[in-house]
Amino acid sequence: MNQPMVPPPVSLIPETAPFTPEQRAWLNGFLVRFVDGGVARALTPAQSAALVSAARGPLDDGDDGEAPWHDQTLPLDERMRLAEGRPLRRRMMAAMAQQDCGQCGYNCADYSDLIVQRKEERLNLCVPGGKETARMLRKLYEEMDAPAAVSVVPAAPETKAPAAGPSRDNPARAAFRSRTRLNKPGSEKETWHIEIDLAGSGIDYAVGDAFGLYPHNDPALVEAVMAALGADPDHAVGGRPLRDVLTSEVSLGPAPDTLFQLFSYVTGGDRRQKAKQLAAGEDPDGDAAILDVLAALHKFAVRIDPEALVEALEPLQPRLYSISSSPKTHDNAVSLTVDAVRYAVGQRTRLGVASTWLAERLKPGETIRCYTQTSDHFHLPDDPDAPVIMIGPGTGVAPFRAFLHERMATGAKGRNWLFFGHQRRDTDFFYEDELVGLKAKNVLTRLSLAWSRDGVEKFYVQDRMRQVGRDLWAWLAEGAHVYVCGDGKRMAKDVECALVDIVAQHGVRSAEEAVAFVAALKKQHRYHQDVY
Repeated sequence: MNQPMVPPPVSLIPETAPFTPEQRAWLNGFLVRFVDGGVARALTPAQSAALVSAARGPLDDGDDGEAPWHDQTLPLDERMRLAEGRPLRRRMMAAMAQQDCGQCGYNCADYSDLIVQRKEERLNLCVPGGKETARMLRKLYEEMDAPAAVSVVPAAPETKAPAAGPSRDNPARAAFRSRTRLNKPGSEKETWHIEIDLAGSGIDYAVGDAFGLYPHNDPALVEAVMAALGADPDHAVGGRPLRDVLTSEVSLGPAPDTLFQLFSYVTGGDRRQKAKQLAAGEDPDGDAAILDVLAALHKFAVRIDPEALVEALEPLQPRLYSISSSPKTHDNAVSLTVDAVRYAVGQRTRLGVASTWLAERLKPGETIRCYTQTSDHFHLPDDPDAPVIMIGPGTGVAPFRAFLHERMATGAKGRNWLFFGHQRRDTDFFYEDELVGLKAKNVLTRLSLAWSRDGVEKFYVQDRMRQVGRDLWAWLAEGAHVYVCGDGKRMAKDVECALVDIVAQHGVRSAEEAVAFVAALKKQHRYHQDVY
């Protein structure tokens, strides 16, 4: 008996579509069912695209992976312009501070990906980006809730169990050991070498990693906020005294939009209008940039319930510091190099939350909540024979002290060249005895110094680089890795420009070829930055 003819399967997905055979078969079968029901004929191109995107999964969106906005020197509006037309996750990445600093617990790309996957709901973790980034992320996040013409939800991917050991969300306890002033008398700066005892904490680290810690707010500031509230320090908020909550749980730094929203609910007239404007990111009186929580309370002169205030404030975020020690030479301890931040705003002196806590308020033996943030992009070369060029003015020297100790402990044969600078040699030469000793042992091959206030004209590390450009080019030609640590807004950009000039002059290249050469160093993972 003749068998009935079976028509060949309908193929609505071309063989060239960027899917695996399994994905193609699933999506083809899905669309065929629509065709059989007469639905697919009515699909618009946008609806078809939505089906394709859903079948691929939320992150397989065909994006080319290029991130021209990933430059911490670019203003937000320019970063967003560069990301126009890109997938939502890439625009979210552009909204961030672009430092890959790790303070949020991720790098910028991973943080944005997890928000889009709805695995991370906190939109205020980008500490360097501050309110500017948080506002833009909230605006972009609203796009995720816009109704789609066709919605196909792929199976949720398996989530990995959290990594064992201390982390940002599961900090350990470690004891503060000591502080030593690095500047000599007469310096305009206040910089400290901090030692923290890791014994029994479960914390380990590698050179290049960062150390995260949860600081406490200045007690005087806490008292001033409570006075502005007219609140009892022992008033219970969530089962804890108000003083304790204001000390260790919430940020008393820049006033968040939610605080201004709260003010708009409890005030009237002109004050209400100004509070609404500030909550929307406007600046009616030209003072938005200097309004911390205390200044905002004084500006609006309102008495609000302490619990309402706490609910309107942001959580106190951890701070990250480059580690300035090697575990091979600092058994059960970690060291940091910290500038104490103090600056005047009107009649008040504002304090860096973590830096002054470390510099003056912590007592030896007190414990802190802390963890290490692993660096995926700022570590020594795998080849111990590779030359290393390190550029770190000021506290940017921290990871390079760790690098040198590590290379000495492991017996690495690669040459090491450090560029260090600060204001004055007599008062600001951090770790001078150590560095001179390492140079005498030939662990530090070259030490190039730059002092910006010792001469008639200011002189910086990038100026010293240009002076020794021929030798720098020779090291690059021999495969040297370049590391830059410090200020990301100016120094890092100036150093990169100097390196481009050196490649053009001594590598005999055009300006365009020199730029391409430095870009290639980055792609080859030979140009590393740890900036803030």
